[in-house]
Amino acid sequence: MRLGIRYVTRFEYGGPVVESQNELRACPASDPSQQVVHYGVTTTPVARVASHVDYWGTRVDTFGVAAPHDRLEVVAAATVETAPRPTPPSGVPVAALADTAWCDAHLEFLLASPHVTWGADLADRARPLAVGAEDATDLVRRVVADVGALEYRPGGTEVGVGVEEVLAAGGGVCQDFAHVAVAMLRELGVPARYVSGYFFTADDRTGADGGDEVEVETHAWVEAAIPGVGWWAVDPTNLQPVGERHVVIGRGRDYDDVAPLRGIYSGPPEHELSVNVRMRRLALGTRGAPGAPDAPARFPTSDA
Repeated sequence: MRLGIRYVTRFEYGGPVVESQNELRACPASDPSQQVVHYGVTTTPVARVASHVDYWGTRVDTFGVAAPHDRLEVVAAATVETAPRPTPPSGVPVAALADTAWCDAHLEFLLASPHVTWGADLADRARPLAVGAEDATDLVRRVVADVGALEYRPGGTEVGVGVEEVLAAGGGVCQDFAHVAVAMLRELGVPARYVSGYFFTADDRTGADGGDEVEVETHAWVEAAIPGVGWWAVDPTNLQPVGERHVVIGRGRDYDDVAPLRGIYSGPPEHELSVNVRMRRLALGTRGAPGAPDAPARFPTSDA
């Protein structure tokens, strides 16, 4: 599947800002199931954008604006091609998760992290899921099904809400589902990492296909490491396979490692933030205009 993505973030400040320094994580990743055709970043006011890859393997675009400004707009445009992601084979014993070398190699994804810190309540909920698990993939499926039973509540939580609070409340949004699933998997000895990206859907909770163009928010899901197999992507929010309609941006221990945009500025504290993400399904047979094979997807200018 070929998808065009247009991510727009706007800051309106309460007065002149004399300087801002920012880092953006919006570039789709390239891996065996996903390839970037085009990606570009523009800012208003205009700024020079430099790029690097962070510790977790995510591209980071950095830029600063030194001239006084009371408004900042960041636009990241991408075209990406996605493919179905394989389902790991069954038969890997749960005991393989306890191998010392395996645990050492995945230690960062077995320990607590800033947004994935849990206590007795989550542990008590997770541990019975391991009883009777047929193999490692069955254990992961049990966790995903349990987390997927939570209630999806748009706007009900914020980034800093802990996993125990989410469980106590009985619901949240995709980042909460992902954090809870990561915590439960780690509690059971399954290395797990948080994935940030987009999901081409009209409804995050159901995963319904929205036609050829949709307005979305950033989405989150989970990857679990299976011994001898590798990382397996699962989506606890809508209980659908992670596939062609999922676009990976970054992976890390939790949201803190893959936040889309963060920065600092010198100026008044008052500001308004708006974020808009639009995705469009594109024809695989058209890769830009002749002589420009990596041309970006075109969107109507009404959201500019």
